[in-house]
Amino acid sequence: MISYLLPHATPCTIRPSNNLLLHTQSPKPSSSSSHTLSLRTHIPHHVYTHPSAILLEMCTNIKELNQTLGLIIKNGLYNEHLFQTKVISLFTKFGCLREAELVFEPVLDKIDALYHTMLKGYAKFASLDVGLSFFRRMKHDGVVPVVYNYTYLLKACGDCSNLRMGKLLHGDLVVNGFSSNLYAMTAVSNMYAKCRCIDDCRKMFDRMPQRDVVAWNAIVAGYAQNGLSRRALKLVIEMQEKGHRPDSITIVTILPACADVGFLRIGKCIHGFVIRANLGSLVNVSTALMNMYSKCGLVDTARLVFDKMRARNVVSWNSMIDGYAESGNSEEAMEIFQKMMKEGVEPTDVTIMGALQACADLGNLEPGKYIHDLAKQIGLGSDVSITNSLIAMYSKCKRVDVAADLFKKLRGKTLVSWNAMILGFAQNGKVNEALRHFSKMQRENVKTDSFTMVSVISALADLSVLRQAKWIHGLTIRSCLDKNAFVMTALVDMYAKCGGVHIARKLFDMMDVRHVMTWNAMIDGYGTHGHGRAAVTLFGEMQRGVIRPNGVTFLCVLSACSHSGLVDEGLRYFNSMKTDHGLEPGLDHYGAVVDLLGRAGKLDEAWKFIQQMPIEPGISVFGAMLGACKIHKNVQLGEMAAKRLFELEPKEGGYHVLLANIYATASMWKDVAKVRTMMKNKGLQKTPGCSLVELRNEVHTFYSGSTTHPQSGKIYAKLESLVDKIKAVGYVPDTNSVHDVEDDVQEQLLSSHSEKLAIAFGLINTNPDTTIHIRKIFVEEMTWSTVIDLNSVKSSGKQCGLSTSGFEQNRLHWWKLVAGWVGGS
Repeated sequence: MISYLLPHATPCTIRPSNNLLLHTQSPKPSSSSSHTLSLRTHIPHHVYTHPSAILLEMCTNIKELNQTLGLIIKNGLYNEHLFQTKVISLFTKFGCLREAELVFEPVLDKIDALYHTMLKGYAKFASLDVGLSFFRRMKHDGVVPVVYNYTYLLKACGDCSNLRMGKLLHGDLVVNGFSSNLYAMTAVSNMYAKCRCIDDCRKMFDRMPQRDVVAWNAIVAGYAQNGLSRRALKLVIEMQEKGHRPDSITIVTILPACADVGFLRIGKCIHGFVIRANLGSLVNVSTALMNMYSKCGLVDTARLVFDKMRARNVVSWNSMIDGYAESGNSEEAMEIFQKMMKEGVEPTDVTIMGALQACADLGNLEPGKYIHDLAKQIGLGSDVSITNSLIAMYSKCKRVDVAADLFKKLRGKTLVSWNAMILGFAQNGKVNEALRHFSKMQRENVKTDSFTMVSVISALADLSVLRQAKWIHGLTIRSCLDKNAFVMTALVDMYAKCGGVHIARKLFDMMDVRHVMTWNAMIDGYGTHGHGRAAVTLFGEMQRGVIRPNGVTFLCVLSACSHSGLVDEGLRYFNSMKTDHGLEPGLDHYGAVVDLLGRAGKLDEAWKFIQQMPIEPGISVFGAMLGACKIHKNVQLGEMAAKRLFELEPKEGGYHVLLANIYATASMWKDVAKVRTMMKNKGLQKTPGCSLVELRNEVHTFYSGSTTHPQSGKIYAKLESLVDKIKAVGYVPDTNSVHDVEDDVQEQLLSSHSEKLAIAFGLINTNPDTTIHIRKIFVEEMTWSTVIDLNSVKSSGKQCGLSTSGFEQNRLHWWKLVAGWVGGS
C-alpha cells in the first residue's frame, strides 16, 4: 500500500451513472485534477536510464512494486511522467485500482497516457458503469479518445453481455472516425458475437475494408461460441483461401468447435497441421487438443498428448481431470489430481469441481471430504459452484444429510443449486423431500428448467404412483418442456415404472427426436413388464434407424429376454454386441447372460459360461448365479457361487440368507445353522424389503410382520379372512423358505408378508372394482419365496373374484389388484 508515501493524495471518486449517453458531460472535476496538455515530450537521458526505471520494468508483483516506489520517491523521480505512467500501469495490471487512483489524482499536469492507463484498469477490473463513468470524465477533461479506449470498453460490454452500451460505444467510435480502423472494428465484431448477435457480428466483419488474422479469429470464435460450429469450420477454410495462415489462436478456437459436433476426423487433421506448423509446444494448443480428443471419446489419445507436454499450466491439468471424469474413468481422474497436487500446482475452482465429480462417480466419500477441506483452505469454501458440486458429491456418496446442510447454509442459491439438491434427494430415495424442495423452489419463483423436471420425474418414477406421474406430466406441458427430448425420455421411463407402459409407448411415438436413452427407456419398460417380444421388436426397429445402440441398450434387451424366457434370442444379441456393433461387453452384460440361462434352468451352461469369461467375474455375475440356484434348488452350484460372493462382498448379509434358504429347501439343517452362526459372528443382517401402496395422496409403507400402522388390527383381520376364503378354493401356502417352526406358525409368517399387508389395507380402504397399485421393493439378494407364494394366491384368488396381474421389475415387483372379492371389500 502506498498511502503512507503520499500523505496529500486524495482517492478518485467515480460514481456509476445511470445516464447511458456517452456524450453527456460529467460534473466538472476539481482544479486539482484538471487536465492540461503537457508540452514536455522529451524524456531526459538520466530518467529512462536510472536503475529505478529498470527495476520498474522487472516488477512481477505488488510487493516488488511497493519496494521500487520507495526508491523512486527517494531519488526525486516521482513527478516524472514516465514513472507516473509506469507506476499506474503496474498498479492497474495487478488489479490495485485504489493505489492507482492515489497516484493519478494528485498529478496536476496529467498527460493523456495517464488517462488511457487508468481507463484500461477500470475496464478490466471495475464494473462497466465505473469504466464508462471514467471515460466520460476523460472526454470532459479534454482527452481525445484513442482506439484502444474503445476496445477495452467494448470487451467489457461483451463480457457482461451489455448490448445496449456496446451499441452506444459503437456509435461513439464511428463519430470519432474509427469506423475504418481494423483494430476497432474487430473489437466491435467481437462484442456483438459475445452478446449473441452473430448476424451483426458478421455485418461488421463484411464491412472491413481489409482483414488480418486477428479479425478472422474473432469471427471464427464468434460462430464457434454461439454454437455454429460447422459455419466456424467453413470460415477457417475461407480464411486460408483468402491467403491468411491460421495461427495458434485459430487452432485454440476451432478445436472446441470440432469437439462440439464430434468431428474427430477434422480434429485429427488440425492436429497434423499443428505438428507441421511447429505449434505443438504451445501449452494452450496442446490443451485444446487434449480437450478435443476427450470430448470425442478418445481420452487415451488425450492422455498421450498430456504426457508429451514439456510444460503444463493449471488449465492443462484441469482438462485432463475433466476428460477422465466425463468419460467415466474416475479413478484415472483422481490419479491425475493427486499427481497435480504432488507437483505443487495450485488448484482452481475448475480443478475442485472436476475432482469432486470423480469422487461422486466413484461413491468415494473420504477423498471427497479431503477435497472439501482443500476448497476451504484455498478460499473456495463458500463459492456457489463449488458448493453445488459438493452437494452432488455428498448425495452420490449416500450422505444426503450433509448435502442438505450445505444447501441450507448456501447463500445466493442458483437454479443449479436447487437442481442438485432435488436430484440428491431423488437418488437417495427421499421422494417426499425432493417434492418438498421442488414446491419450495416454485414458491420462491425460481424458474424450473429441463434438468429440474428430469430430477423430479426420476423421483416420482421411484415412487411409482400413476396419479402423481400424470400430475408431473401436466406440469411439464404447462412449463412448455413437453418437446424437450430429455424430459420426454424421463416421462417415458416414469410411466413404464408406474405400470403405464401403454402411455409410455404413446409418448415415445409422439417424440420427433429420440436419443439412445429414449430407446433404452422404452425397451427396458417393455422388458420389466414381461413384454419381451415387444422389446425385441422395438430393438429391431432401432437397429434399422440412425440411432446406434450402446451398452445400456443391450443390457435392457438381455434383461427383457431373460424375463420372457427368450434364451436363444438373448444369446444372439449378446454375441452381436462385439461382432456387429463393436461394443465390448461389461460385467453387467455377462451377469445378464448368467441370469438369462439361470432363469431358464440351464445352470450348468450358466456356470460354464462364467468359467469361460474373458474378464474376472464380479458380484453381478455370481449374484445372478446364486439367485438362479435358489429358484432351481441347486445346492452344489449355489455353494460355489456363494463362496465367491462372500469373498467379493463379505459385509453383505443378503447372500448368506440366500444360501441358507437353498440349504433349507434341501433340508440341510446343519448347514443352515452354520450360515446363521457365521452371520451372527460377523454381525450381518439382510436389509428387509417393503411394500408401498398409495391412497388419497398418501403413500403407506408396510414391512413384513409390522404392526405400526394405525389400521393394523383391521388389516390382519382382513388378511385372515382372505386367506380362509382362498384356502377354501384350493390355495396351499408355499412354506419352503420358512423353517424351524410349526406349520401353523409357518403359515402365519407367510401371511404377514409386506405385500399381503398392503393388499389387505387396499381392500379395506377402497370400493369394489377399484384398481390398487402395490409396489414391492426388494433388495437385490431378496429371496423369491414371496413371489412364488403370491403366484399361488393369484391362481386361487381368481376363483374368489380377485383379478390380479403383476410383473417383475428388476428389484421391484408390481401387483395390480381389482377389489372384487366375493362378499365385497
